[in-house]
Amino acid sequence: MTSSEGSPRPSIEVAPLQSRGSLYGFLLMGRWPDDTVEWAKFLVLAVRMAAVPGLLGTSTVFRVREELPEDPQPGAVGLVVAEGSLIGSNPLRPGQFAESTPPGLLVLHPPGSTPRAVPEYEVASGCVFLPGLPHLGLDHRAAWVQADVEGTVTRLDTRTGLDPSGNADTAALALLLAA
Repeated sequence: MTSSEGSPRPSIEVAPLQSRGSLYGFLLMGRWPDDTVEWAKFLVLAVRMAAVPGLLGTSTVFRVREELPEDPQPGAVGLVVAEGSLIGSNPLRPGQFAESTPPGLLVLHPPGSTPRAVPEYEVASGCVFLPGLPHLGLDHRAAWVQADVEGTVTRLDTRTGLDPSGNADTAALALLLAA
């Protein structure tokens, strides 16, 4: 991912992380995405990984973390790591991230868990929710992506100033942030 401004700013590099054969998260290097469009570009890469058969077993919530792992790669700026699922045996609970609000949350859905925008394509999907502080004039932002295993993007949408309750993914992610 590179800056659309043509400036000499570092690019955003993304490396997927696996643990026991499953998608564990992503290491971001160079710099953080600056805006909703750059987060949407990151989300396209994340959803393409979620579309790989067997890499993501269930719909999973990922947290944006500014902390680095021990012995980080040169240029690393942070992580986006799996925190758990919304349903199942050990679901995340409402308000789980309220004490230390992360800069963003993502949910990735594997193929078979996503209603298809284009019926011929078996797709994975995802949403990135960037919480704002509406009472201070900082709007909530989000992006949604669907992509198939070959990387074909069948849906891409970004929004600023959104009401999180208007979409199931943003509502669920906002609930995890609510006190």
